[in-house]
Amino acid sequence: MEERDLTPDFLSLVQIDQFEKLYQQEISANKYFGMPLAPLVSAERRLISQERCVAYFSMEYGLASSFYNTFTAQRPIDPKNKCSTSEVFSNYRLADYFFTLSNDRLLDLPIYSGGLGVLAGDTTKTMADYRVPAVAIGILWSTGYFRQKFWFKYGQLPEEMSWDPFTYPGLIPLKNKIKISLRSQDLYLRLWNYYVYSYRHDHAIPLILLDTDVDPNSENDKRLTDQLYRSDSAWIKAMQRVILGLGGIAALRELGYNIDLYHLNEGHAVFAFVERTRGMNKKERDSFKKHFVYTCHTPVEAGHDKFLADDLRHILKDEDFEVVEAYGKERSGLINLTLFSMNIASAVNAVAKRHHEVMKMQFPKYKDVITYVTNGVHSHTWMSQQICAVLESFPAVFGDFKANPMALIKAKDLMRDLNFRCMLWDAHQANKVNLCSYLEHWGLRDDVLTICWARRIAAYKRPSLILNDIKRLIQIARMVGPIQIIFAGKAHPRDNLGFTFVNEMLDKIDSISEVYDYLKIIMLENYDIYLAKLLVSGVDIWLNNPLPPFEASGTSGMKALLNGVIQVSTLDGWVVEAEDKGIGKIFGYRSQEGKIGSEQDLHMREDAQELYLTLEEMIRLYYRTYHRKKVDIVSEWLDYMVNCLAAASHFNTYRMLDEYKQFIWKMP
Repeated sequence: MEERDLTPDFLSLVQIDQFEKLYQQEISANKYFGMPLAPLVSAERRLISQERCVAYFSMEYGLASSFYNTFTAQRPIDPKNKCSTSEVFSNYRLADYFFTLSNDRLLDLPIYSGGLGVLAGDTTKTMADYRVPAVAIGILWSTGYFRQKFWFKYGQLPEEMSWDPFTYPGLIPLKNKIKISLRSQDLYLRLWNYYVYSYRHDHAIPLILLDTDVDPNSENDKRLTDQLYRSDSAWIKAMQRVILGLGGIAALRELGYNIDLYHLNEGHAVFAFVERTRGMNKKERDSFKKHFVYTCHTPVEAGHDKFLADDLRHILKDEDFEVVEAYGKERSGLINLTLFSMNIASAVNAVAKRHHEVMKMQFPKYKDVITYVTNGVHSHTWMSQQICAVLESFPAVFGDFKANPMALIKAKDLMRDLNFRCMLWDAHQANKVNLCSYLEHWGLRDDVLTICWARRIAAYKRPSLILNDIKRLIQIARMVGPIQIIFAGKAHPRDNLGFTFVNEMLDKIDSISEVYDYLKIIMLENYDIYLAKLLVSGVDIWLNNPLPPFEASGTSGMKALLNGVIQVSTLDGWVVEAEDKGIGKIFGYRSQEGKIGSEQDLHMREDAQELYLTLEEMIRLYYRTYHRKKVDIVSEWLDYMVNCLAAASHFNTYRMLDEYKQFIWKMP
């Protein structure tokens, strides 16, 4: 029997702007940019039905759209939607001068800056895998975050990027437009839709993106959604949060979605409570808290948004500001969006066990309310094909690990299986060869120990720790064994301390060109999800050295776990929960029980010395394990790798979403 064409059904549910002109050939014959159309019809119908649906709000989303569930397009894709050339800064300056990194791959949908966005993307993908009746709300950042450029002696110079949403595969503009009313103006928003499919392509979550670049907004207002995390002024910073909150609720109302629960991924979206409870009295508002939940992602002071009351009073109508003041005003008189979020939520969660302890110290008034759900990563996005093939070779052990990554715990059952250990090593080496090939002009070798530090560059993450005593590092590489070190990450354009770290690192790398034969150090521009996938699967050691207890969770190391990559880490964030799992080595300063300590006291010198001792031990073990292309398959190094794979059974978004559903959302 011929399959019925669902395109008319879809178009009756989703009003696409310029459909005939731009999208008719992309959405036809039961296909949506090459993906099945039926799941979209089903998802849209569920959201307007009487089911208990979830709206997930986040300022940013990192979806890995360049390589995971990538849509196809019949129309030409604007070249601006392809990755542009990036340079490399290394202690092999000749290669830096003559070569660049470039490829023709699709740009990841540029609406994220780092870990928070990747977590939101992984969560949305997992909701799709679990067929949760949900919608995600975000912002269409028309110039993304920024392009990073390294200039010797100047550090990081941010450049504005541009891309074309109208030719980005899978992204569609809607006819629906909304208006949010502020004190002295009305602000208009265009809505966009990007569907996040499950790994089986049998369900999808609509991601609704808000865009102020539309008439009749003023030119200034049109630019409010150009760059993620603009902080040129308090007004712009506040307006971006107002747009996400007020605009998000208005969008859900316009689309007719039947939302029962609103999940705020960070306090950026807390103004959603203002819009959703407009017209209610105090008692009704307090009762409506049962429909809001809040996840806090940082103990760092700069991560808690605070605004002068007058700044928000000049933006919001009187009745809206009164709500903000009632729930968000702290003793200092500032409006604190973290307090606001905790005051309007029925459930508040930290993102790791240690972060839970820190939050209770930071906010003792809320200690009985705050719980925790440790972050995770989406295994389908982050596990390499090579590692996946190894697991598929042992179906009796791992079963359907794709549907149930918690089954990875059974890697421990194969600890002494020489065939499994051999295959795991070979898969890792294949990933490493892939990474070395990507950086072939810099002479990376797949038989040299390779270390990676890659994440957002911020002071408390201590990116330059391994370079603290460069003479000691050179001595280790010369006497114990050669080392390859890769750095990647962006500092926020207005983070002056982050810029200082970048400058310091570039200076030190440039100063040691004569040792490149045995100590290669490479710093990569424009760290993105595609590059992260190469690194978390292709290096030997994942280095994680934040100052405890200021890393709320961190997830980059979890991605490395999925690929059997060994951890060298300080005891902070998620690593606290893996201390006894044999995933590598833990070193450095430990925060005192019951105390938070100071972000300014970075403990650089003493922790660097401990790091060097740890590295000496691990380098010796590596070269005992792998020497002259021969591997000792019973080495302790392979034990660590197996333990990493087993630990990934816990640090994934499937376990995380199970806990959200049970403890935060109270869903069956």
